[in-house]
Amino acid sequence: MAAPRTFVTLPHRHGFGVAGATKPAGLATVNLHVLAAGPLQTNAYLLSAPERKEAVLIDAPLGVWADLQPVLAKNGCSLVELWLTHGHFDHMEGAAEVVAATKARVRAHPADRNLFESPGMMKWFIDMFLPGHPDIRPVHPDSWVEGGATFECLGETVEVRHVPGHADGNVVFYLPKLAMAFVGDSLFAGSIGRTDLPGGSFEVLESSIRQQLYTMPDSVVIYPGHGPKSTIGAEKRGNPYVQP
Repeated sequence: MAAPRTFVTLPHRHGFGVAGATKPAGLATVNLHVLAAGPLQTNAYLLSAPERKEAVLIDAPLGVWADLQPVLAKNGCSLVELWLTHGHFDHMEGAAEVVAATKARVRAHPADRNLFESPGMMKWFIDMFLPGHPDIRPVHPDSWVEGGATFECLGETVEVRHVPGHADGNVVFYLPKLAMAFVGDSLFAGSIGRTDLPGGSFEVLESSIRQQLYTMPDSVVIYPGHGPKSTIGAEKRGNPYVQP
């Protein structure tokens, strides 16, 4: 299994926590851990808040629990929520194992309900590229989130933005105070999500990115489902597929 490959200490509630540094009283720290797992090395992101003893996982590729468990233990945190950016197999096939181990609350968009709850429907596609891949266990989200919804977690307000075009149910989880957006496979550093899969449309994805992502401040850091992070500003300036 892939080891955690990135650890970042993030600002929280307008405070900045840096390892070994003193922070103002009353401010908490949120840590970001990047865990690449599964056959496509899909990025899973763990947000941990040791002072709250809580953590949230964004996406659950196959085998991520083996990497996640020791990070939770080291930080003294319980996993309270799992946010799934969309229903493609490489982002959700580890979800059932994670939920069974942690009882985490699962959030996802209802447009991908069939993929989450009946993942066998993706077998034809998986077998084209990964013959012999194990069957995927379904996951049943506890909360179906729509674009425009907001909720509170780890002391932060989270905005949900619906960005279809790669998958019908692709959503972005945006934490404005932390200037972070977990974008799934909608937007990458210098690229965009593929649109040749069922439910895909370049025109829809292009419009979604312009309306839902490029309207964020340029300083917002995007964390995609594959590859390195980027910023909204960098993609607006240099992404060859979608310009503002």
